[in-house]
Amino acid sequence: MLIGLWIRDVVLIEALDLSIGPGLTALTGETGAGKSIILDSLGLAVGARADAGLVRRGAAQAAVSAVFALAPGHPAWDVLEEKGLSYARDEDLVLRRTLTADGRSRAFVNDQATSATVLREIGELLLEVHGQHETVGLLDARTHRPLLDAYGALRGQAQAVAAAWADWRAARARAGELADIVARAAAESEELALRLSELDRLDPQAGEEPALAEQRAILGASEKALADIAEAAQAFDGLSSRLAQAVRAVEHARSRALAAGAGEESPAVARLAAASAAIDRVFSEAQEAEAAVDAAAGAFDFRPDQLERTEERLFELRGMARKLQVSVEELPLLRVRFAERLRAMESSEDELKAAEAAVAAARAAYLSAAGELTEGRRAAGERLAAAVMAELGPLKLDKARFRVAVEPLAEDRAGPAGLDRVAFEVATNPGAPFGDLGAIASGGELARFALALKASLAGRAEGPQPLMIFDEVDQGVGGAVADAVGLRLKRLAADAQVLVVTHSPQVAARGEAHWRISKSGEVARTVVETLSPADREEEIARMLAGAHITDAARAAARALMDA
Repeated sequence: MLIGLWIRDVVLIEALDLSIGPGLTALTGETGAGKSIILDSLGLAVGARADAGLVRRGAAQAAVSAVFALAPGHPAWDVLEEKGLSYARDEDLVLRRTLTADGRSRAFVNDQATSATVLREIGELLLEVHGQHETVGLLDARTHRPLLDAYGALRGQAQAVAAAWADWRAARARAGELADIVARAAAESEELALRLSELDRLDPQAGEEPALAEQRAILGASEKALADIAEAAQAFDGLSSRLAQAVRAVEHARSRALAAGAGEESPAVARLAAASAAIDRVFSEAQEAEAAVDAAAGAFDFRPDQLERTEERLFELRGMARKLQVSVEELPLLRVRFAERLRAMESSEDELKAAEAAVAAARAAYLSAAGELTEGRRAAGERLAAAVMAELGPLKLDKARFRVAVEPLAEDRAGPAGLDRVAFEVATNPGAPFGDLGAIASGGELARFALALKASLAGRAEGPQPLMIFDEVDQGVGGAVADAVGLRLKRLAADAQVLVVTHSPQVAARGEAHWRISKSGEVARTVVETLSPADREEEIARMLAGAHITDAARAAARALMDA
């Protein structure tokens, strides 16, 4: 709800602060007094096109602030959230606009600089204008479908359609992903199968590379050690026979000495005996040493081809790792991954078939829900058209016709809102074709069409209702028609805030509040007075009688107000 309007230096308004209450507020005054200036100022605050002509002559800039009190759940707060503007849902929303004499404007939301586009986006949620020269809200065909759904109490069905659309879209996305996988699989599977067969043949094991490297090092050392042992063993060749020959020679010399008569105790015989014993000990030790060397050679478990096989295995593993651009340690894991990918590729075709079946089922569910919603919209459209037609006669539009067109959309234009184009259409003369509201109806007719439609929709809309402004909706009518206009505005104001610029006393008498707009001073300035009940009676009497107000006019004014 709009609760305050602050205007500075706009056309004929030098400074004006207005407080606005709920219900119907009537704005009256002589032509040219400045009623439209107030509406233009409000439009400027909610993002309308800025015209340098709005700046009061002699002023550097014009400025307008509009203050709105909104419920915490109002969608305008979501716009502020989306635009990154700070706010508090339990405080007022202030929209401000400045306009310099050279046409430059600046926009603010809660004193935060923003663009006029953002201001306008917020303003579209807060304000509707219906008048002789401009209608904002109902002319936008995008509003017709949600208005019809609200009128027909179709919210549940519309939500079901939106949910079915989301399911269908998700199913199509999943099927698309699987189709891509299948397409890629056809190109990749042959290469992947080849690589997997190579890995299966190689059969790499975790930790195999360091084990082979260690084995190769040991085998290399063993080969060299055996060569050294062989050299040692070679040194023993012929040693035993030479030692045996030495023993025989010494014993032969000893025998000769004994034969010559030397005794056992003679120094020569004793020394020959010691030499023989020493050589015998050496012979025995040499045999033990040769046996130990042979035993040492047997301790090495070495086969000449084992080192070659170990090196070949290690080189093969490292070659495969280089080919696949991974480390040797990653080969076993890569083998598992390749196998899993091949299995996934093989199963993806079955998954794709299942996903395509899910798409078909989701499509059928969506089309069924959308079809039910279409039928509901057509039935609601007929009821709404009948309700609007009932309103047109009292508003002097009895020759006009109104209909709600619910036209099917092609499936490729399906969306979360269903498969319908909804448009409010009118034909203003008998035999004339139906057309869009803005293209067919004149300014005055359009404002009354809007009033008829709003009156028919009253109480059916969901969510917060915007401020509705009707600018001279009663232009060119009077008497019973003007009274019908006032009655419908009063009904609208029961659930919403309504401002009406009027020259009709029948309309002004219906207001909860009444502003009189006039000019004053040598240099014309617009003045707005909030009228008391007594002043309202006098103003309505002026509207009835003209310049000379009679007691009869005052009595008629009281009767209108009492009614």
